[in-house]
Amino acid sequence: MNITIVIPTYNEAENLPKITAALLALPLPALNLLVVDDNSPDGTGQIAEQLGSETGGRVNVLHRPGKRGLGSAYIQGFGRALSHGADAIGQMDADFSHPIEKVLELVDILAFADVAIGSRYVPGGALDERWPFWRKGLSSFGNFYARTILGLKVRDTTGGFRLWRRETLLGMPLERVKSNGYVFQVEMIYLATLLGFKAREIPIYFADRRWGQSKMSLRIQLEAAYRVWFLPGFYKDLRGKRSLS
Repeated sequence: MNITIVIPTYNEAENLPKITAALLALPLPALNLLVVDDNSPDGTGQIAEQLGSETGGRVNVLHRPGKRGLGSAYIQGFGRALSHGADAIGQMDADFSHPIEKVLELVDILAFADVAIGSRYVPGGALDERWPFWRKGLSSFGNFYARTILGLKVRDTTGGFRLWRRETLLGMPLERVKSNGYVFQVEMIYLATLLGFKAREIPIYFADRRWGQSKMSLRIQLEAAYRVWFLPGFYKDLRGKRSLS
């Protein structure tokens, strides 16, 4: 199975070489990385190019002219990976918050699911114990909020550690996905659910980033809070329909 993991970056020069080495050390010889870099001032894009040379082309780079948001980075990355023939497309952060070793389990789960999700909110999943109570509460409430409004069974709707089957992404109207902050994760799983695709979750321990600064902001949180309410109306024509494209 040819696997491409899409990693959006902005100022991840310190993290990128480390996470690249960890991912390419997995016993998955057909695993490649696609770095989608938003013209990072710290030179992340150039580091990614160098890693591509050092790894024999297992790291590829999609350079963008500036910060255009998480959602558009993934949509462009998915398109590039699909056009290059990937059988499965993953998504994860560059900051080591997602456990590298769990990629293997996601690959196994994908044999009988349309999308495999690394989940903080199924039995066995957990958040970094160093997080303050208010931060854990905000994360938990955000998931409850989205699940309740959208009627989702997936427990971790906002998590960004996922592996999609090629056929799943091809069957989704990705051109309609407009969320550009972390609510992008909610919109994608809601869309997949509407189309009848099956998601399976595995428990993960979600660690705080080791290096660098978080990209979360109040604006991103507010976008997530209000945009969730618009999704049912935006996709009302897809209810009960599975895309055949």
